Amino acid sequence: MRPGDTLSLTVEKAAAGGRMLARHEGRILLVSGAIPGEQVQARIDQVKGGVVFGSTVSVDVPSPDRRSAGPDPSCGGNLFAHIAYARQLTLKQEIVRDAFARIAHLPVPDEVVVHASPERGYRMRARLHVHGDRVGFYREATHTLCDPAATGQLLDATVTVIHGISEALRSGRVAHASALEIGENIDASQRTIALELHADQQERGQWEGVLKVSATTGAAVTRRGQVLASRGDLSVRDVLEIDTPSGIGGLVLARQVGAFFQGNRYLLQTLVTRVLALLSPGALVDLYAGCGLFGLAHAAAGGGPVTLVESDRLALEDLRANARPYPGDATVISAPVEQFVGSGDAIGAPSVLVDPPRTGLSRGVAAALAASSASRVVYVSCDVATLARDVRALVDGGFRLRQMELFDLFPNTAHVETVSLLDRD
Repeated sequence: MRPGDTLSLTVEKAAAGGRMLARHEGRILLVSGAIPGEQVQARIDQVKGGVVFGSTVSVDVPSPDRRSAGPDPSCGGNLFAHIAYARQLTLKQEIVRDAFARIAHLPVPDEVVVHASPERGYRMRARLHVHGDRVGFYREATHTLCDPAATGQLLDATVTVIHGISEALRSGRVAHASALEIGENIDASQRTIALELHADQQERGQWEGVLKVSATTGAAVTRRGQVLASRGDLSVRDVLEIDTPSGIGGLVLARQVGAFFQGNRYLLQTLVTRVLALLSPGALVDLYAGCGLFGLAHAAAGGGPVTLVESDRLALEDLRANARPYPGDATVISAPVEQFVGSGDAIGAPSVLVDPPRTGLSRGVAAALAASSASRVVYVSCDVATLARDVRALVDGGFRLRQMELFDLFPNTAHVETVSLLDRD
């Protein structure tokens, strides 16, 4: 099998990453643009490490779940766009179960709730690439830009801002930008942008056109994380409903453009509510706390004192500001998680919340959790493979996987957010 060959394949199942698994003459192929159960003609694009990667060029026997062409499937997260949405959710459940069977050698709980999302306009954080005066997402596995409007992920008003940035770059002769960060609040009443310049380029500062584009909140031009010029407030704010002992209250969270935050405006409130439901009353340690989304929600709900650990500069600035209304209940620790868990009996609380990056927990953090006195871990994950690996380590350390929920934060992609509850017998 060589690149350019076309093969007739029967597609077996979905694989992590968005492609579908098929076999030909004993070889495994990962094919884009197909659906399990279909018979397709696929062109081989690449052979790498014994795995063949291909693309569907025609469908001989279509699935009943195939839908008419919508967003460009190769543009910025639309590999599942050709699949009916209900089937997408089923496939994501299957991807999670398969990863746990292969990597963790564990079954997932029988009842796995999947929280669905509207497919359009869901995204309130985005990082786009800039080539000259063009701004867009990359096509899958390339450095070719595509129009973000074609993906359907962003609100129309957001796309208008992006096109305005392109025009400002064209007319303002800002020639050395590399990326554009966009952050919005849930209702998009606030929006802030940051245009990032190449680290090794010295721009002359003709940025006024760029700074005027995002009039809703603020805009900045940055290099190496340093703000060179700005206009307005570079943070957006959301108020989340929290069930407190005295009734429904509000948790105010501010975040700067560029700081990590959950990206789906439609599921954010549900995600926080469900995480709170899994946390035990009492002291909590929140590792990888970010701006305080989950840990401060626990404090605001009267759940108990929380220790929040974060090391990223932007997230830490936001976290400290957001924690000020809870002086007796929120303690902010500026340290890498690995350093924190290595300092004696740092995990002294009965409950621990972890929301690590895609790489998951380091071996040291997983070992520290397993050796701690904590009786409950709530694990928020954006990568099912590292989640399965880490759950296996925690189970080997005496925990049991009790519950799992899926949140479709990125419709039309293979990505799925999971919230898992582990406790000790």
